Amino acid sequence: MILKSRTDVVQLHQEELEKIKSYDCRILVCSGTGCVASGSEKIYQAFADIVKDEPGISLEFAPHDEGAHVGIKKTGCQGFCEFGPLVRIQKGRHVIQYIKVKPEDCSVIFNRSVKHDEIVEDLLYKQKDKVYKHPEEIPFIARQTRVVLENCGTYDAQSLSEYLASGGFSAFCKALFDMEPADVVEEIDKSGLRGRGGGGFPTGRKWKQVAAQEEKTRYVVCNGDEGDPGAFMDGSVMEGDPYKLLEGMMIAGYAVSSQEGYIYVRAEYPLSVARLRYAISELESCGLLGDNILGSGFSFRLHINRGAGAFVCGEGSALTASIEGNRGMPRTKPPRTVDQGLWGKPTVLNNVETYANVPKIIQNGAGWFRTIGSEGSPGTKTFSITGAIENTGLIEVPMGTTLREIIYDIGGGLKDGAEFKAVQIGGPSGGCLTKEHLDVGLDFDSVKKYNAIVGSGGLVVMGEDTCMVEVARFFMSFTQRESCGKCTPCRIGTKRMLETLERIVDGKGQLEDLEHLEKIAYFVKENSLCGLGKSAPLPVISTLNTFRDEYIEHIVDKKCKSHTCTALKVFKIDADKCVGCTKCARNCPTGAITGEKKKVHTIDVAKCIRCGACMEGCNFGAVYVD
Repeated sequence: MILKSRTDVVQLHQEELEKIKSYDCRILVCSGTGCVASGSEKIYQAFADIVKDEPGISLEFAPHDEGAHVGIKKTGCQGFCEFGPLVRIQKGRHVIQYIKVKPEDCSVIFNRSVKHDEIVEDLLYKQKDKVYKHPEEIPFIARQTRVVLENCGTYDAQSLSEYLASGGFSAFCKALFDMEPADVVEEIDKSGLRGRGGGGFPTGRKWKQVAAQEEKTRYVVCNGDEGDPGAFMDGSVMEGDPYKLLEGMMIAGYAVSSQEGYIYVRAEYPLSVARLRYAISELESCGLLGDNILGSGFSFRLHINRGAGAFVCGEGSALTASIEGNRGMPRTKPPRTVDQGLWGKPTVLNNVETYANVPKIIQNGAGWFRTIGSEGSPGTKTFSITGAIENTGLIEVPMGTTLREIIYDIGGGLKDGAEFKAVQIGGPSGGCLTKEHLDVGLDFDSVKKYNAIVGSGGLVVMGEDTCMVEVARFFMSFTQRESCGKCTPCRIGTKRMLETLERIVDGKGQLEDLEHLEKIAYFVKENSLCGLGKSAPLPVISTLNTFRDEYIEHIVDKKCKSHTCTALKVFKIDADKCVGCTKCARNCPTGAITGEKKKVHTIDVAKCIRCGACMEGCNFGAVYVD
């Protein structure tokens, strides 16, 4: 169907909404990357095969049939990634959440929950002896505020029809027919929306700067190059609700009088690329993208570029250079992207989550958006929570939500009841927050006080058994490897910091290394060309400030109390537990263990290469790390 007017969109919205309401049951199979990796495609196919062969059950919508109508849908990420594959059974307003579903479970779910109103209790989420039937009851989900992710887990991720049924493109129509471009820019500015890609720059101010340019050729660019280890927020939006991102970009295009947009997607996100391409083709086919959209006189087209596989391409000027076919390297500023961005033209550059907030703001107004979050950082923020946490996954909470709420109320605390030690926030270019920061609200301004950044929203939770020196070394290794090498402070500074950290974890550090490390870190932070270099030292600075005692322990005592750093491990044998079975001696590749049969053995530290074979092979727990 070609949509030629706003009336067509409204009519199709009503038709699709009625179609969804007509289903007796909808089987919602999570098809986010995490669940796909754990087998959700097989789950979807198993349900499809069952429905196809079931008498009296209609899979397709047929309003005059007497049989029950069952819809099997591939939804976006339902967020509860720890427990995938995830399946929801929806009957009207009632939804049942099943976890860790296997293909062989599908017939049981169908016969009991689809055909009847029974519950398969073995597949329900349980926490502290409490069983949860419905997703809105599960603390992980119930304590979230979903704006950007509200359609994920509820609607078919690829279906334009279902996006229209959810109210999709009503905001675009409102902007196109009820507002002037300047009004749209002003509404975004009044909302206080700040860029969700890390810097937190006011979105409305950026749009105003582009709209005010004399140059009439302008571009709208989306940064989907999510390169932080442990981060998958933008990827989940692109694959789980692609039309919302596209609608946000289309509104931005109208607001700044641009006719072309580009989405730069991380190369490692094939599912995001596939679903965005499909969504764009659907919009082009129905007339929502192209020339004279809905008869309004506004024309807009969208293109996809796959990332170059470099972390630095997440920086604005490097990203636009990569789209142009050049090597992705940052350039000096000014001129800034708003003045001379893609192909030297004024460019609006925001990340996925930022654009995905736009439709709701236009539809509900800036005042509504400001009722969520904090004064200086309105709205919500998506976070991926990983590491030593009970419930890993994707969440969305109001800006200003505390770490304590995220880790304990939503995440369920640390695994096995471990003590919380720190969280790495903002990815490899972020910083560490500790116990003393548990009640700090996570927003753009608050975390800066502690040498950290919200970044794109990756949270890596660490327990007491984590070595913070090794954490700093790991993230410095990543940023040093990803440095483009253009500016000396970043190219050489990160290398020198990494070398110093490697000496320390190898037990070869000196106390003067700490002063040297700190001096270089601040120099790199203040003098690097782009955001990557300026934020690369933050993990080092924050761990030095908070966990200096661990650095000193590594240097002075030559010990790593978490037993993480291999070079500092000292293997010993407990004389009270050793029975002289000789297994450890036989397993030792260097002959470092000696002793007679049925007598206590000893380890020659000078010969020991710290491989751990002795400890792994001991059946009596006699070998330990001092």
